[in-house]
This record gives sequence, C-alpha cells and structure tokens, in this order.
Amino acid sequence: MNKDIFAEINKIGLLPQFALDKNSDALSLAECLARASLPCAEIGFSPDAEPHIKAITSKLPDFIIGVRGVKDVEALKRAVSAGAKFFTGFDGEGELGHYCLKNNIPFIPSCSTAGEIEAALQDGLTTVKFFPAEQAGGLSALKTLGEAYPEVKFLLGGVSEEDFVKYADYEKVIGFCAPWLMSAKAVKEGDLAQMEARARESVSKMLGFFLKHVGINSADEKESNATADAFEKLFGFKKQDSGGAYFNDTFVEVMKKPFYGRHGHIAIGVNNMERALYRFRKAGVAFIEESAGYNPDGSLRVIYFKEEIGGFAVHIVQK
Repeated sequence: MNKDIFAEINKIGLLPQFALDKNSDALSLAECLARASLPCAEIGFSPDAEPHIKAITSKLPDFIIGVRGVKDVEALKRAVSAGAKFFTGFDGEGELGHYCLKNNIPFIPSCSTAGEIEAALQDGLTTVKFFPAEQAGGLSALKTLGEAYPEVKFLLGGVSEEDFVKYADYEKVIGFCAPWLMSAKAVKEGDLAQMEARARESVSKMLGFFLKHVGINSADEKESNATADAFEKLFGFKKQDSGGAYFNDTFVEVMKKPFYGRHGHIAIGVNNMERALYRFRKAGVAFIEESAGYNPDGSLRVIYFKEEIGGFAVHIVQK
C-alpha cells in the first residue's frame, strides 16, 4: 500500500469534496484550493469527471485527487489512468477493494464499527474512513476505536464545518473530508474568491493557533527567581521550577539565563505540528532546526522560527 499518499493527506489535513460535470472549470477549482494550501480533493467519479481529473493532474502533478463512487474495476482503471491517486468507498471486502490491494492502489474503506475495522485489518488496510463520524458516536467513539486498534489511522467523513475542529488535535486523524469548502452552488457559480477565502478560514480553524506563554530572558537564576516571584505576588500565578526556567502557571516562562530572542520568546500553540510545518515550509519560512524538541514517540513537540518578531523569538508547540 502506498503510504506516501496518506502521509501527504495527513500534512494537508483537509480533503475538499465536490462533484464535476462537463461544464465545470475543474482546473480553476484545483488552483484555488492549491493557493489555500489544500492541493488535494476527493471527487465523485463519472464520465464527465474523468477528463477533468486528467486536466488537473497534467497541469498540477502534485495535486492529489482521490475518487469516490467508482462502480466497477473498469471504472477504477479509467480513474487511475486519469490520474486518481486513491479511492474511498464501502467495498473493502469486495471486487474493488481486492483489486486495489492486489495492484498496490491506495484504498480507504468506510468503517464505523469494530467489526468493519477488523475486516479492513484482515485485508491489510490500516487507514480507514470513519463515516459518518458524528452519527457513529463522534470523538468519544473514535477514541475508543483508536485505543482498541492502535495501528489504525482515520480519515473522517460526516463532520460539519462547525464540528470538525474538535477532532483537530487527535493524532490518529489523518484528515477531514470537507464538502463545505466546495458547495454545489459555489462550484456552479464559479465564485473562486469566496471558495478560497472559506478554505483559508477552515485551514486556520484546523491549525488552531493560540498564545501558549511568554518567555522572559534573565541574566542568571537569581534574576529569574526574583522575576517569577514578582508575577506570583502580583497576579497569583504559582511559581514552579522546571529546571532551566521558572514557570508562573502556564502563562510566563522566566529563563534562568539568556536564551533565544533579544527580549525573550513567545510560544504559539497549535493543534497539529506537522500540518503547521507543512504550510510554513511551503511558504519559505525558516526554522532553527537544532531547537527542535521531540515527544517520546518521536513526533515533533516544539521548534523555533529563525527570524525574530519585534525582538522576540517565536516557537510553535504542540497543543
């Protein structure tokens, strides 16, 4: 199974869904999504959609197209020939699923129960589409399945624009099917500016940036201790010794020696480090690679930007 496609979907995070007819300006829609850092889509497959998929993949070779609604193996072969990179559906144990497995074509079966997940695992499939997510029990049901099947990752379907954010920091979710980004009305009217703005807004919601804490540099431990004492006295922020710094609750980190930043540092929390870094690096933002800190499982926990802002170093940190 081609793991690279799933890794890319995980970095991108949102998977726009839409249908195409013979009059659709598919390439403009794909370019709109790519500008909003969403170079991917799940498209309903049909004879009308086939030439559009070819047009997108020939012009934008890095754009990832998945298809749903494939009826038989011959249609699947046409979709692959057109440039589709993966498939979703309910046919995990049927003809289409077995053809995908035999030919190393990424396939994501829809599952909402433990039994369906076990059937997928028996076929060697470790990425499934949890659908319909909200109707199947939401985040609590998903976490129960995630604990029972630690090797499984989930693409979520059946979540709304309002609901998807509550899943955004769950590490077992590789992405969210997002039909709201390309509504039938917007696609028909060709309102690219509105669709791009909505896509950017959803990306921002998914990342969920927030102020984590402010860091203050000190000349030595004595100065650091006095500064932390002052915050505790004035505001009641409890002082805690974390080794290299004193923390006042979670709001202020007072370093015991000079550290990154002329004035100190600002920590920005994020729901998913990998998705944030994907977009920053695409935009040409540089990081101090040696500042990276990792969780016990090897995932990135914290990293500093190379450039300061207003005399402050800035780092992002996993929520």
